[in-house]
Amino acid sequence: MKNILLSISLFLFVCAGVNAACKDNVVLVHGNTASPSSWNNTLNELYARGYSANEIFNPSWGSKSCATCNNHSGSEETPVRNAIVNAINSSCTGKIDVIGHSMGVTLAAQQIDKLAASSYVDTFVGVAGAMLGLRSCGVYPYNVWNSTCGSAGLSISSPFLDGLYGAPLGNKVYSIKSFSDQIICSTGNCYVYGIHSSRIWNEDATYTYSLGHFGLQTNTATQQVNLIQ
Repeated sequence: MKNILLSISLFLFVCAGVNAACKDNVVLVHGNTASPSSWNNTLNELYARGYSANEIFNPSWGSKSCATCNNHSGSEETPVRNAIVNAINSSCTGKIDVIGHSMGVTLAAQQIDKLAASSYVDTFVGVAGAMLGLRSCGVYPYNVWNSTCGSAGLSISSPFLDGLYGAPLGNKVYSIKSFSDQIICSTGNCYVYGIHSSRIWNEDATYTYSLGHFGLQTNTATQQVNLIQ
């Protein structure tokens, strides 16, 4: 009897250990013309907290040399879609966390919406995204001067952004923003229709830092990982 109880106790202990080690897979989506290495600070923070490489999906998407060529339609979508699908399919919890930076925020949001995958996303974190568009792109269809600002891009009230607005993105949604963001606030005004463009509809909280557009990605790694814990 003692041996049976000992075996049961050992089994429960091992199962508890497995469950404790099980984490949501994480998808990191970089910004326009950036690369997966732009997430190095976040990756180091994840590794320091016990994540393994096979729990992190860090797709490379889009042209690295032509910022005005990238939008949210076509080849840019595929790597991000595949990363989200693969992360969900291999998740030991059945859930994933998604962190995007800049155009990676809108691209990740688009793929979650297209895949109807919001129920699989525990936490969505948007860092310096242009969720309501870029003033520098103009208001669609006026002053739309390149693909990035076009109908599938980040002009204010573009068909892409209007179609995405309000889509569920996860169980918890957070934004990280700045009023010193040289991309979102390049015209001297960060607001679109009275709302900071990096804020996300139905978000649980927003966090403001005195950092530039790229510093928001590299220097908030601790906060990003705190939000997905």
